[in-house]
Amino acid sequence: MAYIVNAIRVCADYRPKLGHGADKGYTLAEFQRTYRSDPFYSWVGLDNPLMYAAHKAAGGMTSIYRQIGIGCENLFRRVIRDSLALSEDDVKWSYTVKKGRGKTRTLYLDARIATDSVSNTARRNAIKKWIADCAADLDVSDRVAATLQGVVFEVRQGYKSKDSKRQNADIANAATAYTKAYLPCVAILSLQIDDDIALRYRNEKWALLTGSTAEKSPQKSLYAFMRTVIGYDLAAFFQGHSDTLKAEVNAVLTKLLSSQ
Repeated sequence: MAYIVNAIRVCADYRPKLGHGADKGYTLAEFQRTYRSDPFYSWVGLDNPLMYAAHKAAGGMTSIYRQIGIGCENLFRRVIRDSLALSEDDVKWSYTVKKGRGKTRTLYLDARIATDSVSNTARRNAIKKWIADCAADLDVSDRVAATLQGVVFEVRQGYKSKDSKRQNADIANAATAYTKAYLPCVAILSLQIDDDIALRYRNEKWALLTGSTAEKSPQKSLYAFMRTVIGYDLAAFFQGHSDTLKAEVNAVLTKLLSSQ
């Protein structure tokens, strides 16, 4: 719970940067001083405290989505680790790519399950079957599917953006995952993903799990996957802590929507 609550609380202190790259953002007084010194903005009334509140709310809303995503990523990795008795290193995955002039860059996905690291036989077999079923659903060739020794996850709270740069990076991650004998999987905790994006990821052989509680297939629902394959009821966790999470979000939104 602390993973998500602490991430949400970070947003309460969000201040708009107004396109100037200020490290800590602008206070209301600084915002008004800046806008009042601009003749045009002063003439049309953009130094209004409500305009500051609007900037703060807009940026803070984006920050809330981002921070919830970060919190859920950390929570997901911890649940995988504890449910399958894995180490911190077991659940991490990265790879290095070469850049120009002899430089390299390390890229990370959010979680990993290597089947050989899972000591519980029943869980290990369930994960192997799930990987095989997903590969079949994605029409991965039998020869490639037979090499898969685990799964790597990209965890998101939702995916509405059509940022092609982000999608292309994920596609590259998927290609690398297959070369390392891992099935790539996007795990989305909500139902919020654009249909075109979902189709593109599936076409690029990503397994795609969304936050459906009605869907019973562990190849489609993240919560069905967690319950039946991993052995942890993640939906029940969120339901049980819903009041606390709602209170935290409400407190942050209340502060963001004020001009102070």
